[in-house]
Amino acid sequence: MSTTPTPGKGRPSKNDRRDAAREQARALREQQAKRDRRNKVLGISMLSVAVLALVGVVIFLLTKAGGSTDEALPDYPDTPLSEVTDVPSTALPEGGIPVSAEGVGGAVDDSVSRVDVYLDYMCPACGAFEEVNGDNLISLASEGAATVVYHPIAILNRYSNGTGYSTRAASAAALVADEAPDQFAAFSEQLFAGQPDEGTDGLTNAEIADIARDAGVAGSIADDIADGSALDRFGQWVTSATNEVTANPDLVNEQTGSFGTPTITIDGVIWTENWTDPNALLQAVGS
Repeated sequence: MSTTPTPGKGRPSKNDRRDAAREQARALREQQAKRDRRNKVLGISMLSVAVLALVGVVIFLLTKAGGSTDEALPDYPDTPLSEVTDVPSTALPEGGIPVSAEGVGGAVDDSVSRVDVYLDYMCPACGAFEEVNGDNLISLASEGAATVVYHPIAILNRYSNGTGYSTRAASAAALVADEAPDQFAAFSEQLFAGQPDEGTDGLTNAEIADIARDAGVAGSIADDIADGSALDRFGQWVTSATNEVTANPDLVNEQTGSFGTPTITIDGVIWTENWTDPNALLQAVGS
């Protein structure tokens, strides 16, 4: 279990942190765009003189790698969450990362309210929810008014052009929760602050790792995000947790008839009030 950091003097404001993360994400995307343009030009030049050789190399690589790239996802089996062997040390058996006055991880205190937040890091509504309610959630947890359980899941991979961004980002969050729990909340917040648009490739593993470093995560841990080790370790956990969440009838929103993100439950009951009001969640929890 790890101690939850509390805001103090000198802590940048939420707007400052959000603006810094967005600027970083913008710079990273600009750098990637330049690399993409450069690679495209180089690719065209090479194609004009060596098209047959290039095709041969591509076929070899696709055959060897099963048609995937370093940003694509493995074909995960439909393994029940209870049978997944590599899970974050701070996670609950039923999934989710609990944050309370005692820190990140550990048992849920039944004497206070429990707020579960089901989120996808590609989900724009989740980003809006975080912007309005993120600080309130941390306050509820750090002040002992509630245990907040974060559920990083992946239902929007289809909106990242085959790169599996939702699963990669959630796996990175799982790694941070496991190895750098003090930075889990800040990392999750900054992932949303630098959130890519739906319909893009999302951030690369290296860009996610840079966000982790900016959130205070040790370099060696961030390196494990950059080289894909986070996905190797926790991609199955994210996938199995996602499958169980989306199949849970208790999480179906009656207004839409399906599960979606963000989904918030308070003491096990779906909360459907207007979360765009920053006071609504606090009032619902009774804080």
